[in-house]
Amino acid sequence: MIQKSIPSLFTLGNLLLGMFGIMMALNGKIGMAAIMVIIAMLADCLDGRVARALGAESEFGKELDSLSDVVSFGVAPALIMYVTSLHDLHNALAWSVTAIFPMFGALRLARFNVHPGVPGYFIGLPIPAAGGVLATLSLFHKDVSPIFMVIAALLLSYLMVSTVKYPNFKKVGLPKKAVIGAPVVIIIAVAVAVVFPDQISKMIFVLLALYALYGLKQNVDRLAARRRRRNRRRSDDEAYHSKNG
Repeated sequence: MIQKSIPSLFTLGNLLLGMFGIMMALNGKIGMAAIMVIIAMLADCLDGRVARALGAESEFGKELDSLSDVVSFGVAPALIMYVTSLHDLHNALAWSVTAIFPMFGALRLARFNVHPGVPGYFIGLPIPAAGGVLATLSLFHKDVSPIFMVIAALLLSYLMVSTVKYPNFKKVGLPKKAVIGAPVVIIIAVAVAVVFPDQISKMIFVLLALYALYGLKQNVDRLAARRRRRNRRRSDDEAYHSKNG
């Protein structure tokens, strides 16, 4: 019974860190708020692997994971963005963009629970990656305009519900013996992040932004290929009609 509950403890840890991130953002501790989201990503990455290693996968764990993700990677990053960048904008715009991000994240999670996607890929940008990008991007609020943040949030929201394929690394297995060391990994990650909050957050931002942009490039390439096929088909039709006109 205890073994079956271990993955849920990681998931609850993810939710707890998300709540800490929200409270720190409200207290003006933006760097630490972003760190909480990043550490929540680590907990979210481990809970599924721990469940598979222990043979403890369940529908309960799946639903709990989705509910936790909405808070940690939907609400928390959106609030961090609002506190740092959008609070001076017109309320209608600021509130709408802040609300859209977790709403689209919830849609992304609901779709994933019903249609997991194709082997080796996620369909749409996973909400932990989108939330991580938004939370860490907020650290650059002094260097980027609020409108840039609005565009970034809306773009990330779109990518979450898009049909773009993203590589899925969550299926990488975790040996059963390594489960014991998983909490130690989280503790070390927290310690390092607390000592070097800005450096770690900005490094994570670069990695996550590249992951998000990879999917965007795939989408652009797919649209370009579709347009080339359409133009080629049109040229073939025109040539046929010209020849047989």
